[in-house]
Amino acid sequence: MLIQLSIRHYAIVDSLDIEFLPGMTVITGETGAGKSIMLGALGLALGDRADKGVISSNASRTDITARFDTRDQPLARAWLQDNELLSEDEPDLCLLRRVVADDGRSRAWVNGYPVTLQVLKDVGEMLIDIHSQHEHQSLLSKATHLRLLDEFMGETALLEDIRRLGREWRRNHEQLEQLRQRSLETGARLSLLNFQWQELQELALQEGELEELQAEYRRLNSADTLLTTAQQVLALCSDSDEPTLLNGLQHAQSLLHDLGARTEALSGVNELLGSAAIAVEEAVSELRRTIDAFDANPQRLEEVNQRLADIQQLARKHRVHAEDLPALQARLREELDAYENNDDALATCHARDAALRRDYTAQATRLSALRAAAAKRLGERINAQIAELGMSNARLHIALSPSGSDTLSPQGLETVEFLVSTNPGQEPRPLIRIASGGELSRISLAIQVITAQTSATPTLVFDEVDVGIGGGVARAVGRLLRELGEQGQVLCVTHQAQVASQGHHHLFVSKGDAGSDGKRAGTRIKALTREEKVQEIARMLGGETAGAGFTPESIAHAEEMLKA
Repeated sequence: MLIQLSIRHYAIVDSLDIEFLPGMTVITGETGAGKSIMLGALGLALGDRADKGVISSNASRTDITARFDTRDQPLARAWLQDNELLSEDEPDLCLLRRVVADDGRSRAWVNGYPVTLQVLKDVGEMLIDIHSQHEHQSLLSKATHLRLLDEFMGETALLEDIRRLGREWRRNHEQLEQLRQRSLETGARLSLLNFQWQELQELALQEGELEELQAEYRRLNSADTLLTTAQQVLALCSDSDEPTLLNGLQHAQSLLHDLGARTEALSGVNELLGSAAIAVEEAVSELRRTIDAFDANPQRLEEVNQRLADIQQLARKHRVHAEDLPALQARLREELDAYENNDDALATCHARDAALRRDYTAQATRLSALRAAAAKRLGERINAQIAELGMSNARLHIALSPSGSDTLSPQGLETVEFLVSTNPGQEPRPLIRIASGGELSRISLAIQVITAQTSATPTLVFDEVDVGIGGGVARAVGRLLRELGEQGQVLCVTHQAQVASQGHHHLFVSKGDAGSDGKRAGTRIKALTREEKVQEIARMLGGETAGAGFTPESIAHAEEMLKA
């Protein structure tokens, strides 16, 4: 349930923190005080569209936070956990936050994690359900009629099974169409694939071969340079008429040897020169072996060069990198296999289509029967509520019509539409064709309060849905909302004393006086004591402004309503 709403710089509200309790909470106040603004802010936290026009003057952004207790909402908790949005510190709470900046940008968070607006809406729909006086616009939609009937029916597992079968059939049907299209293309496409694959097969490029060829090409292409350099180094070390490195080392050793062991330091130098001479002799031997075994092999160079050219030419033809040719060949082979096995795949898809249709038809036929029974029960309850709302001659009929489509719809075999007749003997007509706005408003209210009883959301909000009614009709609405509050949490913005008197809790919204500095008045909200509640009910009955004196009669009437 909703336990707290914090509003910063929204419309005429600068700062407001509201605590909510279980049961039915009524919200009243004078016109323009900010009652519906409060629910507008709540809608913003639930993902409603917004622009920078909602930001208070002299503020740079609007910041709305709604805190929910999810202990009685296992589905919402499971969804949050599956999407890694569950709070580790407070797993029983869900915090929704929305910020709208003065540059028009909007950001959203769930439990401190940044999310998209769609995610915010998805979470909000599991936590709260808002009914407004304008909601009858959505009630004109057949899709809404189907949703309300299915929620009332309550066969969640069956509905999900039919949705699953519908999705599986659609995926299989799409694959079937692809296979059929492939059958039409088989001749030309198969010839092209065979030709392309044969080219790659003849090239027979092996994994890693390209890298080996490139390394060999670099070595063979630089053969002359390598041989010349080796010969020059050999001449410097040993094989030359000129003084060489080895000659110099041997001469230096001879000079030191003639000195004998006269100094220990020179003896160490002699040993180092000896080691150097040995190293040079080993290098000379290695150079001679390399030169003797060296084979420039221009024929092999030409072969490698041609092989690389063939590889690059085929890569350019297929518009891929040369190293990707083996992978391309594998893909072509897979596609060839798919074409060659197309008939078998078609037969499998046809068999799958028949099996899905059989299972779907069995489940959907069962659903149709359950929907028909639920439509009768729901219609009876709505009609009883319509009568309580002062329209005893009006009747609602829930019509189920075959969809007439060959596709397996995830919604089942039928469409659902709410039809109404407002006078005896009149044929039921769609809601959209009801001429009177007052009649449509009352019928919509009856539908809302009845279907709200089967809503899976723990918090139900009714925003001035009782406009245009009064007396016994308003009392009936108030009693029903209180019954809903006994089962969960109901928030109700109302102008009707008969409705307000039914609340378990009462919040009063008022607009404060403007300050001496000329700043505008802000919205305030207060939880009323019983005595204050009596005075507010009396004000609503008599139309007095808040804070004015009340007649003994209006106070007595308010007391009587609260006791009732």
